[in-house]
Amino acid sequence: MAFDSTSTYVATDALKQAVNAAVTLERPLLIKGEPGTGKTLLAEELANSLGTQLITWHIKSTTKAAQGLYEYDAVSRLRDSQLGVEGVENVENYIKPGKLWEAFTADERVVLLIDEIDKADIEFPNDLLQELDRMEFHVYETGETVRARHRPIIVITSNNEKELPDAFLRRCFFHYIEFPDRETMAAIVDVHFPDIAPQLVSQALEVFFDLRQAPGLKKKPSTSELVDWLKLLMADELAREALYHRDPVKAIPPLAGALVKNEQDTQLLERLAFMMRRQGQQRR
Repeated sequence: MAFDSTSTYVATDALKQAVNAAVTLERPLLIKGEPGTGKTLLAEELANSLGTQLITWHIKSTTKAAQGLYEYDAVSRLRDSQLGVEGVENVENYIKPGKLWEAFTADERVVLLIDEIDKADIEFPNDLLQELDRMEFHVYETGETVRARHRPIIVITSNNEKELPDAFLRRCFFHYIEFPDRETMAAIVDVHFPDIAPQLVSQALEVFFDLRQAPGLKKKPSTSELVDWLKLLMADELAREALYHRDPVKAIPPLAGALVKNEQDTQLLERLAFMMRRQGQQRR
């Protein structure tokens, strides 16, 4: 197996090497990077390129590691026993397999995405160490051991909201997705909009990267936000014309709400434009 770019996903050489190395080592691939750099999409494209199933476990702040194995609904079983429901004596009727169970028992090798692991409690990664190492876990209510029929390819994403434990990091192959440079970003745009006008791409990328370099910006626009912005510009002729003839000292970009997502950054850009106007007036 050798992962490569696809018709809908542009992968750098470093990312390709990281994916292939993790698969060869049979270790989880831990992916970090700015939001919107394609971490989650990587797992989807990897599954598509292999022609296999993607199983996604979205992690929340309340998620516990045990939920990835299974959940035992003791409350429902107690209620059913009081109501005399048939089958209550069979504990398996009250066990709900989790995402790891689903991946372990799949009929073929699957891609398992553990998405945004850093949202959970700090102990969450450590609680999964044994299961990810041994590819098996014990179901105490039934006494059975669930073993992986085929070792899944595991992709774990993190937005760096908190540090991950060293013991967990040692078991992963790590890769940080650098924010795309202008050339790579142009290739990404071409994947999404193959018929887009070159002038629009050139103007939009210039504004986009200028925005990202604005000093004091709280949230830099991401790749996915650039794609949304371009989609809007392609559908709005007046906005395109405003972009082509835009004076940077007079206004923020047209349809900037697709790129700038909070009032602090909007006010910052307005202040920067005001300062540029004053500097221009003083030079006169």
